[in-house]
Amino acid sequence: MTSLRNSPLPGTPLVNEPGTEKQRGSRTAGHFPWYGLGFSLPMLVWQLAFFVFPLAFLVTISFWVVRNFRMVPAFEWQNWHYILSRGFFWEAYAHTLGMAAGAALLVSLVAFPCAYAIAFKFRASARQLMMLLLITPFFTSYLVRTYSWQVFLSDNGILNALLGQVGIGALPMLNSAFGTYVGYFTLCLPLVVLLQLLSLMYIDRSLVEAAHNLGCGRLRTVLQVVVPAARIGIVVGALFCFILSFGDFVSPLYLGGGQPPTLSTLIADTTKSGQQWPRAAVIATMMIVTLLLVALGAVRFAYRRRA
Repeated sequence: MTSLRNSPLPGTPLVNEPGTEKQRGSRTAGHFPWYGLGFSLPMLVWQLAFFVFPLAFLVTISFWVVRNFRMVPAFEWQNWHYILSRGFFWEAYAHTLGMAAGAALLVSLVAFPCAYAIAFKFRASARQLMMLLLITPFFTSYLVRTYSWQVFLSDNGILNALLGQVGIGALPMLNSAFGTYVGYFTLCLPLVVLLQLLSLMYIDRSLVEAAHNLGCGRLRTVLQVVVPAARIGIVVGALFCFILSFGDFVSPLYLGGGQPPTLSTLIADTTKSGQQWPRAAVIATMMIVTLLLVALGAVRFAYRRRA
């Protein structure tokens, strides 16, 4: 009875029967993941339609030439040679890179105390209200917010009027680097605070308590525990700020005066001078390559394992 009870049914393969595992492996290998592909297909189509194809077209027209104010398909390097051999391009490139890096650093430094206070000092209901207030500025157009800053930063504006009341003369705020940074803060600060806040909210509070129990002060706990634990959100927030500032056209023009020019204003000036769209495509391609390199480096730094 025991042998009959433990014996397999007729036609049932034994567990250790040779070839059974091979059949299972081949069956699994031959199964195509249609389910996962179906859900990832919209994202793939989106990337192809709005990133890969436009980028390929942008690189393509950078080799075209302009004859009689019309673009003619060709494959010539004269646009690349013209742009990369001009000093004004590299001056604008260095200026844009420095302004974007400075904005990423300054905005991150200003945003961190705000995000830290909301994450650790406010209740859950208050945090929800603060997140709503951070999202509210995006309800208004960025161009409208930039124009409103001209009322505050002009020589006869509100800020200089307040400074005049305390005996300080008018300061050149508009059409300067200071005005450009004000625009960058207007564009990026709420977003950076949100990204840092989402990272700080999910830090294990036991790590902070353990640091205090081991004798760490508040500043040392923040620098050695909180900041490394929220590194992904901090780096990603700084990356978003760099990307938005690097390609911004509104603030450098309307608050910074357009001088010295950034790469975005240089693209606009290039297209206006003789319809040189291929040369503008060269500048735009250099911008995209720079952003891709910076993004890859930042993401790799954010997700690397701690020693």
